[in-house]
Amino acid sequence: MTLTLPTPASPLKIGTRGSPLALAQAYETRERLMAAFDLPEAAFEVVVIKTTGDDMSLIKTDTPLKTLGGKGLFTKEIEQSMLDGGIDIAVHSTKDMPVAQPEGLVLDTFLPREDVRDAFVSLKYASLQDLPEGAVVGSSSLRRRAQLLNKFPHLQVVEFRGNVQTRLKKLEEGVAEATFLAKAGLNRLGMADAARSAIAPEDMLPAIAQGTIGIERRENDDRAGEMLAALHDVETGQRLAAERAFLAALDGSCETPIAGLATLEGGQLRLRGEVLRPDGSEVIRDERTCAVSDGAELGRAMAKDMLAQAGPDFFSWRG
Repeated sequence: MTLTLPTPASPLKIGTRGSPLALAQAYETRERLMAAFDLPEAAFEVVVIKTTGDDMSLIKTDTPLKTLGGKGLFTKEIEQSMLDGGIDIAVHSTKDMPVAQPEGLVLDTFLPREDVRDAFVSLKYASLQDLPEGAVVGSSSLRRRAQLLNKFPHLQVVEFRGNVQTRLKKLEEGVAEATFLAKAGLNRLGMADAARSAIAPEDMLPAIAQGTIGIERRENDDRAGEMLAALHDVETGQRLAAERAFLAALDGSCETPIAGLATLEGGQLRLRGEVLRPDGSEVIRDERTCAVSDGAELGRAMAKDMLAQAGPDFFSWRG
């Protein structure tokens, strides 16, 4: 098959949310495609699509994502546009993606992974350990909230939603004394200085796929598939195969606090994972290594054993 490249007259349409971070990720994808195929910027059109998760009235009231419907809030409208032919590819923060794609769509392209760590953000304190008893910490992440309550039960944790700029404004308004953002997002926005410190994975294991950009396409779109293959970072894909298999086998519904990180070391894949009660009262952890090619199988096996260890009472909050 001869690859028909996009042109200014018939551009490849890149779908994205409209937040500054989402746009930065879409622009990075466009730049990589321009470089890979020696194409002008005009051969691509960035299409901004508003999702349910971007509703400012819900963000201002800090309505929990779980209440609204979970991760799909940030993808549903974009994916529907792709199925309808309105866009050709969609650029996402992979950690916001459900583990299963709608029929007809695939998520099989990942750009090189950025910093995986969480960033501690505060106008008053230099690090998480400096927060005094009773300090108010804001986060919309079930994972971060549970990890905080588990290790720092003396803190008060409140719901705290919005993009990077919105959360920084809420700190200025005194809604909370500290919050957390993905270090990768701050780096991509050129706002690394907003972080007072970075939190090591040993202290706060990151979200599954944190720091990665995933690019979704129609399964039957051979042109998009061939173009995106030129961008795919193999190592990142290998790491995410293990992490996302672990998440899928545990619970990909966004209702359970789950963390996980795969790294490649000396030809082996190392996977660390944990699942917590939302109130932080209990945490189950595991860590294993395997051949890189067996990452997905390891992720599923580790999740199965952790579920067995947890037992049914561990998930009693689901009702």
